[in-house]
Amino acid sequence: MVADPDLVVECAASGWCGAVVGWDRGATGWAVILEDRHGRRRPFELGLAAFLFEGKAVTLVRPVTPPKFSGPQRTASGSVAVSQHRARVARGSRIWVEGSQDAALIEKVWGDDLRVEGVVVEHLGGIDGLLDRVREFEPDGDHRIGVLVDHLVPGSKETRIADEVTAAFGRDVLVLGHPYVDVWQAVRPAALGISAWPVIPKGQPWKEGVCAALGWDLETGAAWSRILGHVRTYADLEPALLGRVEELIDFVTGH
Repeated sequence: MVADPDLVVECAASGWCGAVVGWDRGATGWAVILEDRHGRRRPFELGLAAFLFEGKAVTLVRPVTPPKFSGPQRTASGSVAVSQHRARVARGSRIWVEGSQDAALIEKVWGDDLRVEGVVVEHLGGIDGLLDRVREFEPDGDHRIGVLVDHLVPGSKETRIADEVTAAFGRDVLVLGHPYVDVWQAVRPAALGISAWPVIPKGQPWKEGVCAALGWDLETGAAWSRILGHVRTYADLEPALLGRVEELIDFVTGH
């Protein structure tokens, strides 16, 4: 297989997965330089390394006409964009989120990365039964679970559930969360053209209260569509969410 720019392959020995970004002279001949989704680069000598393309063993060859490598294109998450790459076969590990809106936000920003890594995101419809769901999944070293939880703050119900799961399955399950009442708040107000998210008094439905405070005559589903439409890249999200999602991806992929 000709190692054209941005071709994504995996080193069979080390599991390093990355896009072709350049060439260098190695001890035994040419070495292809692969860059992973974090921007880290490693050379692999063609005479020594074995490669996989979409799970199948391939022999890489250098293009007859050495290509000119331009600056890397970036995905919405800020990772290096890759081409000539179909979705990787799904890993045994999973990322679980509380609801469909969380899943939609992750897909919009990290979808390209997740397909390259073969990571499936599933929504739970709430985490009240999380401990039982984890038991049913039977996680192990090859089947890890990363869980993203809303409102993970000291003393909350979510924190109690997270602590129970961590105590029982801490090595193979990672529960992380953000401090926001709902994933809506993980979108930076500036992305929506507002100065701040409204403060909704306790006892009132939060999403409905937000719509009323912002003067949106919308059902909450339509309001979420408006919010998601303003999210274009990771820069439109709060750091408290960005870091947690990246950590979960690293956990389930073994990076």
